[in-house]
Amino acid sequence: MFARSCRSAVSAVQRCLRYNSTATVSPIASASAAAGILGPPKPRVPATEAEYAATVVHGRAIRQPYYHPKTHGIPAATLHFRSHHPKLLDFFVHFAGHAAAALGVPISKPVHLPTQRRLWTVIRAPFIYKKSQENFERRTHKRMIKAWDANPEVVDMLVAYLEKHAAAGVGLRVVKWTRAPVGVGSKTVEAVLGSIRMDEQKLRAQKVKALGEQIVKEETAAAAGAAKEGSVQKSA
Repeated sequence: MFARSCRSAVSAVQRCLRYNSTATVSPIASASAAAGILGPPKPRVPATEAEYAATVVHGRAIRQPYYHPKTHGIPAATLHFRSHHPKLLDFFVHFAGHAAAALGVPISKPVHLPTQRRLWTVIRAPFIYKKSQENFERRTHKRMIKAWDANPEVVDMLVAYLEKHAAAGVGLRVVKWTRAPVGVGSKTVEAVLGSIRMDEQKLRAQKVKALGEQIVKEETAAAAGAAKEGSVQKSA
């Protein structure tokens, strides 16, 4: 009786170890390792939080998303979420956090912005029943997530993924920061000055052309008048 209970306990421990292990080992490899053919087994390296966030794990959504640490603190984008339903809004914000963690984008925790309230007063009936009025209220709940140190293409990928899997009743507004190369100011000034010079040259050319056309018209009119005077004198 005691031996049977010991065997059942050992088998239960073995099952727990087998189910809790993350690495799958083939029976041949396990038998050869037990026999000592391949040498002592290598110690398993635990997965980091970043690797865990980048892998597909079913049921991970019940936990909080992993927040990658900032590397340089350069802002990349700001995600604004709005909805009239707070539970649905928190659900979609949680989904966005997991999506950013899977893409390796450092984000902040959701920030609760002030709730916007709008009130309406509508009369129930006209004329003598005007004092019978009804009040309506609409609340718009807001959340914000800020992203840092991310490539613009990765941010576009994150936004496209959120727009593709958007929850009904939740609005999304994205403010993105783009990086300009070094020396963009001098290049912009040169381009503006060049356009101004080109415009001045075009204006000068147009003025010269208009003046030439005016001179031609005046000379033509003077020649026509002289020809008329000569014909009149000949006839006289």
